[in-house]
Amino acid sequence: MNDIFNAILLGVLEGLTEFLPVSSTAHLLVAERVLGLSKEDWEAFTVVIQLGAVLSVVAVYWTKFWGVLIGLPTDPKARHFAINVIVAFLPAAVIGLLLIKFINAYLLDPARAMPVIAISWIAGGVLILLFEHIAPRPRYQGDGIPVGKALQIGLCQCVALIPGVSRSGATILGGELLGVERKTAAHFTFYLAVPTMLGASVVELYQHRDALSSGNLTTIAIGFVISFLVAYVVVKAFIDFVGRYGLKPFGWYRIVAGVILLATLALG
Repeated sequence: MNDIFNAILLGVLEGLTEFLPVSSTAHLLVAERVLGLSKEDWEAFTVVIQLGAVLSVVAVYWTKFWGVLIGLPTDPKARHFAINVIVAFLPAAVIGLLLIKFINAYLLDPARAMPVIAISWIAGGVLILLFEHIAPRPRYQGDGIPVGKALQIGLCQCVALIPGVSRSGATILGGELLGVERKTAAHFTFYLAVPTMLGASVVELYQHRDALSSGNLTTIAIGFVISFLVAYVVVKAFIDFVGRYGLKPFGWYRIVAGVILLATLALG
């Protein structure tokens, strides 16, 4: 019963935070530490529920992705869209593969990661408040982002390999600073999430394939479904929220969460 409860809780947490600029990885690591869960026992579970979240993006943007796919042979706009996503995906893919052992051994170790997460939350919150204030007037909207800008956004995404640094926050803020309109940057972040998270999930699942035993398939299935459903709602609502309020509410949230975590660590 406890495993079912933990699966539901982590599934909700993953679905809520994966596409918000607050770092889902950080929230899951903190939750696992609070719940006293073993990293080895829940590592495969975490990968699968992340896959559930990314599939929610496919569901929300299915018409868009299908239109691009069938338009590739004849439509220059479809080809430009695909090239932008591929170009933006490559930096994180290459750096992630090169550093995956270091990331898993040190940055994603729950005990070692806690101070890094707290500092990243606070620093990221401050940067969100600052960059939202100094971002230049947007010059690029819709799918017409130049390939060079897409590459630069992809480089921004690499920062999210550090626990506590949000992938969506890094790419949206990076896009804004590069002159991309905020909603356009948010949409592109979701498009980019599909190959990035799908690729990471496939690699991680292969590495932890032995952990996918029949004994934990029920909890994995529950977490997967919960994550998918919650992330679907978040993705649908996020663009309008960001368009109305920007990223500043998330910046303040990160600062408060980071301070609380630091205080908790200091008190032992």
